[in-house]
Amino acid sequence: MTFMLFYPIVFGLIGRYFLPWTLENRGLNINIYADLIIVILTLFIPEIYGALVGFSILDDRDDNILMSVKVTPLNIHRFLAFRLVIVFILSFLGCIYVMKFSDIGNLIFKDIVYISFLASLSAPMIGLLINLFSKNKIEGFAVMKGLGTLIVFPIISLFFIDKRELFFSFVPAFYPAKAISSIIRGDGSLYLTYNQYYFIGLVYVILLNIIVYKLFIQKLKV
Repeated sequence: MTFMLFYPIVFGLIGRYFLPWTLENRGLNINIYADLIIVILTLFIPEIYGALVGFSILDDRDDNILMSVKVTPLNIHRFLAFRLVIVFILSFLGCIYVMKFSDIGNLIFKDIVYISFLASLSAPMIGLLINLFSKNKIEGFAVMKGLGTLIVFPIISLFFIDKRELFFSFVPAFYPAKAISSIIRGDGSLYLTYNQYYFIGLVYVILLNIIVYKLFIQKLKV
């Protein structure tokens, strides 16, 4: 828990003090890069939390804890749900803290909460994906690195405001990234509206979570 709480604090400090100071010394206006900065700082939170819960579950698998749970009153679904809900809540609070404390882009608190909710839904999915494609922590580390590179796609998508941005829409983080950009740049300045980015992303990431969860449970039964 201490390790999980550490990263949002660091990212919040970077957004609040380090980046404005750096850009000011270079004669650059931080408002020009506001959406890019907030997106990068925010999207790293669910990535990190997802990786941590992924390795926690891998530890349980190595110690045969998941097999032991099957013969206890606490079934595997409740056991995993506790882990996944906790990591979602911590990611949700972490995203809120980073966006609010950074104070970049003039985001109102309501929008911060909504976007944090959408972005944090990726954390459980990342943890499950690591376990779905890994048999041990060595493989898990490789999968984690591979999944981590996907964060580049929503960042690149910020440089497109036409239909070409849809090329990056297969990554769940694309939707909170574009929702943030839509608020900061102004609704109507991008290819889709804020509501379209948000609700399409919400349905998409929930479906992905359900699919990945069912695939992982099926893998445990093999």
